[in-house]
Amino acid sequence: MGPTTFNTTVGLIAAVLSSVVHAADPEKVAPYPEPESGYTRQVIQLTPQTRENDFKVEILAGKTLTVDCNLQRLGGTLEEKTLEGWGYSYYRLEKVMGPMSTRMACPDGQNKQDFVPVIGDGFMLRYNSKLPIVLYVPQGIEVRYRIWSASGQVDKAVME
Repeated sequence: MGPTTFNTTVGLIAAVLSSVVHAADPEKVAPYPEPESGYTRQVIQLTPQTRENDFKVEILAGKTLTVDCNLQRLGGTLEEKTLEGWGYSYYRLEKVMGPMSTRMACPDGQNKQDFVPVIGDGFMLRYNSKLPIVLYVPQGIEVRYRIWSASGQVDKAVME
């Protein structure tokens, strides 16, 4: 095999792997389990970035509920699991509790529909566009996400 054939073969293999890794269907990447009864599987595919270490993904799981002027929150923990035999991570949102609310008097007495997020541990994830973020959440929970990026400015602490 000459250098040209080798480079062409390597390029084809890279293209095939890239198309598999960036597929929206997580089962094309690895055998992620089917959701258990009462759960749904939701998938996030991230856009490749030049410096992915400068980014984080915030998972915003929650429900749209009727709320008043009080701050509403649901409680829960997003647990990281490992896909056996593959080493890939996936996430499971266990018991969702609430809603919990502040107890301010609302003078207008008007209610509205609003997204109420689950607050707890494990909702800020490392940015990795090479693998999908696979989440298993209770039925009725919607998964949204937000991308955080680091500033290019780095400041130095002052010794005192």
